[in-house]
Amino acid sequence: MATYKKRGSKPKTKIDKQQSIEDNSTTAEVFNTLDEGVSKTEQWVVTNQKYIFVIVGLAAVLILGFLSYDKIVQQPKERQAMNDMYTAQTYFDQAVSATEKDSLYTLSLNGDGDKYGMLDIADTYAGTKAGNLANYYAGMAYMNMKDYANAIEYLNAFSADDDVLGPIAKGGIGDAFVQLEQLEDAYDYYVQASQLKTNNYTTPIYLYKAGVIGLKIGENKKALNFFESIKADFPESTEAKNIDVFIGKARAVIK
Repeated sequence: MATYKKRGSKPKTKIDKQQSIEDNSTTAEVFNTLDEGVSKTEQWVVTNQKYIFVIVGLAAVLILGFLSYDKIVQQPKERQAMNDMYTAQTYFDQAVSATEKDSLYTLSLNGDGDKYGMLDIADTYAGTKAGNLANYYAGMAYMNMKDYANAIEYLNAFSADDDVLGPIAKGGIGDAFVQLEQLEDAYDYYVQASQLKTNNYTTPIYLYKAGVIGLKIGENKKALNFFESIKADFPESTEAKNIDVFIGKARAVIK
C-alpha cells in the first residue's frame, strides 16, 4: 500500500524525469496547460458530494436489507451500528452544504460527547456493513478537512463491491495523493479506480485523471491509451468533450 510522505522529501526518479521534460522548450507548454486540468480534477469530490451521498444512502438501505439474513448475532449488531451512526451521518450531511464545514466534519468524525462519531463506529463495529461504511464517511470527511494522510488511511480501509462507491474511494485516495504531491501514487490509484468497476460514470473520470497525471510523470503512451479509451468507449461522457485536445498533447509529447 502506498504511504504518505512529508513534503520536501527527495523526489522519485520518474518525477526527476518529468522535471527534465518540463525544462525542454518543446514540451513545457504542454505541461503548463495540464496543470490547470489537474487543479480542476481535485475539486471533483466537492462538486459531486450530493450524488455521492445518494449512493451512500442506497448503500445504507442495502445494509438494512442485509439484516434479515442473520437474526441471531449479526442482525442486532448491524441494527445497533446503524442506529449509532445516525447522528454522525446527520452532522456529515449538514457539513456538505454548510459554510463552516470543519466543525461539523469534526463532530461527524469524533461524535458530540453523547453520540458516536464515524471513528467510533468504524472501530466499535469493525466487521459490520455499517463499520465499513463509516470508514468511507471518515475518509471523505478528512478529505474535506484537507487531512489527506488520514483520508488515505480510512478510504483504504473501506471496501465496496458496488459499481460506484468502490471506484470513488480509490479515486479519492488518488486525489489525496495529488494534494500531497505524490503523483506516482496518485497515478496508481487512478488507474485502479478506472479498472475496478467499468461504468459510464466513474470510469471516464478516472481514465482522464490517470491520463493527466500520467503525462506529468512520463507515462506518456499509457496516458494516450487512457485518452483514446475515453474517446472510443465513453463518447457521451463529460470527459470526452475536449478529449481530442489531450490526445493531441499526448501524441506531441511522445514524438
